[in-house]
Amino acid sequence: MDSIFIIEQLINGIGYGLMLFLLAAGLTLVFGVMDTMNLAHGTLFMFGAYIAATVHEASHSFVAAVLCGVVVTMLIGALLEVTLMRRLYKRNHLNQVVATFGVILLADDFVKWMWGASPIMASTPAALAGPVQLLPDLPYPSYRLLILVAGVVAALALYFVVNHTRLGMLVRAGASDRPMAELMGVRVQSVFTLVFVIGAALAGVAGALMGPLTSVQIGMGEGILIPALVVIVIGGIGSVRGSFVAAMLVGVVDTAGRAFVPPLLREVMAPALAADVGPALAGIAMYVLMAVVLCFKPGGLFPARG
Repeated sequence: MDSIFIIEQLINGIGYGLMLFLLAAGLTLVFGVMDTMNLAHGTLFMFGAYIAATVHEASHSFVAAVLCGVVVTMLIGALLEVTLMRRLYKRNHLNQVVATFGVILLADDFVKWMWGASPIMASTPAALAGPVQLLPDLPYPSYRLLILVAGVVAALALYFVVNHTRLGMLVRAGASDRPMAELMGVRVQSVFTLVFVIGAALAGVAGALMGPLTSVQIGMGEGILIPALVVIVIGGIGSVRGSFVAAMLVGVVDTAGRAFVPPLLREVMAPALAADVGPALAGIAMYVLMAVVLCFKPGGLFPARG
C-alpha cells in the first residue's frame, strides 16, 4: 500500500463526496426550508442518469446529454412539486414519507416500462476516455477529474446563490423562521417551488455525471439516497455548508474504508475471514462516523437552527 494508492483513493473519496453533496444539498434545502421529507429525491437522481444516458447514446454529445438530463429532471421536479408536494407541506413527516415512498415505487415501474428491467450502459465521452498525469506515478482518469471540477464549480455556485443573492436570503429566512418570513411578505409558495426545482437540478447533475461510473439501473436512486441522508444528518438539517463538509467526510471515509480496511484485516486474520469481515466493516464506516458526530453534536456539525 504505497503513497500513490493512498492519494488516488483520497481523490476518489473527494469526488464521491462532491456527488453526494450535489444530492444532499438539494435534499437539505427542501427539508430545511420546507420542513418536508422527500424520499423521492433519489428518484430525480435516477431520472437524470437515465435521460443523460439515452440522449448521449442518440446524439453522441455528452454536453447535450447532461443539459437534457438536468432540464428534464427540473421539469419532473416542478411537476412533482405542483401535483403532490404542495399537498404535503402541512402534513406530518409520516404522511410525507409514505407519499414520497409511493412516488419511488411508481417511478421505478415507469422506468421499467420505459427503458426495461435491465441496466443500461452510460458511455464515457471519447474525449475523456484517457488518463491525466497528475503526478509522475499517478495517472488519473480524466472523467473522474471532470467530476471533481464539476462538483467544485456546483458547490461554489450554490454557495454564492445561498449566501450572496436575494434568493439565498429568502431561502435562509425560510429555513431559519418560516412564519416570520411569511409575515415579512416573502412569497413562500414561490420560494418553495424554486427551491424544489433547484434541488431537482442538483440531483439531475449528479445522476448525469455518475451514470458512466455506475450501471444506470432501476433503484439506483434509493441506493444513493441513504448516504445522502447520512450527509444531511451529519452536516445539520438545512445547512448547505454542513452538507458540504459532511459529504467530504462521508466520501473519504466510505472510500477509504472500502480500499484500506480489507487489506489491513488480511494482515491480522485469515484471508477467508478477512474477505467476509472487511467489506462489512467498510460498509458501516459512514454510519459509525454519523454515530460519533451525533454523540458530540446532536444537531449536526453546522445546524441551521440553534
